[in-house]
Amino acid sequence: MRLKIYSLLISLLIFSTQVFSQRNLYEQIDLDEVEFELEDFGRMWTFDDIPFERFKEKYGFEPTEEWLENVQKSALQFGGGCSAAFVSANGLIMTNHHCGRGAFPSLQKEGEDMLRDGFYAESLEDERKVPGLYVDQLIFIQDVTDEVISAMNDGTTDEEKVNLRRSKIDELQKKYSEETALNCRVISLYNGGKYSLYGYKRYEDVRLVMAPDFQIAATGWDWDNFTYPRYELDFAFYRAYDEEGNPVKTDHYFTWSDKGAEEGELIFTVGRPGGTDRLLSVAQLEYLRDVTYSQLLLLFNEVYKVYYKLMTEKKGNESILLNSVMGYGNARKSYAGRLMGLRDEYIMQKKRDFENKLIEQVKSDPELNAKYGNLWESIAILIEEKKTYSDKIALRFISPRFGPDYLGIASSLIKLAEQKKLDEAERDAEYKSDKIDSTITAIFPENFDKEKNTLLTQAIVNYLIGVLGKDDQFINKYFPGKTLQQKVENALSKSITTSKEKVIAAANLEAEKILNSDDPFIRLLIKSREESEEVAPKVREIDNTLAVLNQQLGEIIFAVYGDKFPPEATSTLRISDGVIEGYEYNGTIAPGKTTYYGLWDRYHSFDGSTYPWGLHERWKTPPAELDLTIPVCFASTNDIVGGNSGSSLINTKGEVVGLAHDGNLESLPGHIIFLPENNRTVSTDSWGLMESLIHIYKTDRLVKELRTGKID
Repeated sequence: MRLKIYSLLISLLIFSTQVFSQRNLYEQIDLDEVEFELEDFGRMWTFDDIPFERFKEKYGFEPTEEWLENVQKSALQFGGGCSAAFVSANGLIMTNHHCGRGAFPSLQKEGEDMLRDGFYAESLEDERKVPGLYVDQLIFIQDVTDEVISAMNDGTTDEEKVNLRRSKIDELQKKYSEETALNCRVISLYNGGKYSLYGYKRYEDVRLVMAPDFQIAATGWDWDNFTYPRYELDFAFYRAYDEEGNPVKTDHYFTWSDKGAEEGELIFTVGRPGGTDRLLSVAQLEYLRDVTYSQLLLLFNEVYKVYYKLMTEKKGNESILLNSVMGYGNARKSYAGRLMGLRDEYIMQKKRDFENKLIEQVKSDPELNAKYGNLWESIAILIEEKKTYSDKIALRFISPRFGPDYLGIASSLIKLAEQKKLDEAERDAEYKSDKIDSTITAIFPENFDKEKNTLLTQAIVNYLIGVLGKDDQFINKYFPGKTLQQKVENALSKSITTSKEKVIAAANLEAEKILNSDDPFIRLLIKSREESEEVAPKVREIDNTLAVLNQQLGEIIFAVYGDKFPPEATSTLRISDGVIEGYEYNGTIAPGKTTYYGLWDRYHSFDGSTYPWGLHERWKTPPAELDLTIPVCFASTNDIVGGNSGSSLINTKGEVVGLAHDGNLESLPGHIIFLPENNRTVSTDSWGLMESLIHIYKTDRLVKELRTGKID
């Protein structure tokens, strides 16, 4: 693997060495004495395995079953990727602005710019339905571990075991969905040491109630993403409606805390963290470090630079471009942060210590040794073999999703050629003789942006060079030239994808002529597909065996530690305990809370420029009635990862005290380990949020509903 190392990554890794490995600027650490701790595996507790004793001993709090049921059923999964919660008896939902803003342009009417200016429905009738959006409410959890593992044990090969597991899961999901009329899913926990079935009620009529302007919801933009101190109000409100078109009536919702929480007060994050790898073997973590995350960082960094350049240099569509900058910037920093953790020797020493002590326990027990003794060696051998395919695996990221429209056009031409080779009766409807002409005409995009596509082509070629090396024969044949600019210019000069006329002419050629074209984008997609198909059987075999070995690893970890720490995050509902607390960083101390004073200080410190700490017109002059000492954001010791965006933070009364939108930079290694000394959840404060609704947005109807918990 010959991956290009960017200056961003280098600077982050230097930061990692200075901050994480030392843990303290003034005290060095002897790595030989570093040991793992149970806290390394975090605080993302499942609702069927609450650590009652921990809560009682650490905080003096004993949640009742009624309290837990209300918290569980108040929380929601928002669409396919975020968290949310009911915050009134009439189906009012709170989540992050960034969880729903992608749909805003499709909801706006003529003359509106909902990203730039925000939105507020003055009445129920004005609330706007979001097509395709749904929220899921977790109703019940049932342990199905025995059924799944028993089915797996009937297999004789790793592939059979994996297939039997999949079949049993499908069977259980179908059975319980039919019996309960809920959306039921089986969840693997502890890497397969435990299986739980979750039953969800889905609400499919969800309407936008209020969203602030993009600027205040993303103050600091990509620069402040995953940082703290922070000054942003990343929130939005929606409402769920029933089948009759009326607001949903629910007995389970979080009430509102006007003044939020005090520092040191017990609070809980309630949401659905997307995924962690805290239980993986050291060999698998090293593979993520050396291959997967390095490839993804390379790709996202290249694509990010394109949209950043377009946003800062072009006028028009600024909100749309900013959304792309924020999205790719989020991904870029996320993977850079994960690499930062995996390259930190303090963290890796903790992972090695955990693994070595687990191996010692297995080796000391003859029965366990006979079953699991070779587990880690087997995993390491498979990982080394998988590394030999890493270059070919990397090509799977070459797709129209991340690349220029030229790749999308090439993909359409390939599909067209493959359809042409079929008899008329076998073709898809849009490729039959009565529709094929209109299909061909539509291949080339209507609003084609040449500058953007040239930049995205540069990004993809740079990614290829980083993965395959600058001397790769394919690159030098189809993207020839000494410089990147020459490579792109030469490729575009001979491409059949660069104009509508060329595309139509190519589309009318015989199928084989299209497929055998020397067009660089067609050749790139075909190479990617062929090499993927070449290695797919072997990689699938490796992954199947790794799945079985990880199942065994999960079994032994769950058997030894299952009641001591929570399972991996799995995009399912969790509750995490913590307190508002500052931390040391960059040789100074971050406060537990930030105030409105800081918002205007950042604005004026950067001369009121739009990027990145600018303010919408409505925010530029603080209203006299707004107390600037009121908190805007806070940092807390709750454990979150991606997917927790939109999670409510509540106190022991079940009142909303905040809304999680990010972790800090130091939390990014949280994908593999939780370090409470400086891993922080960053949230919008309920007090500051409410003050913005009252004094800036003047949303009287919404304010009243939040305060009373119901529609008047």
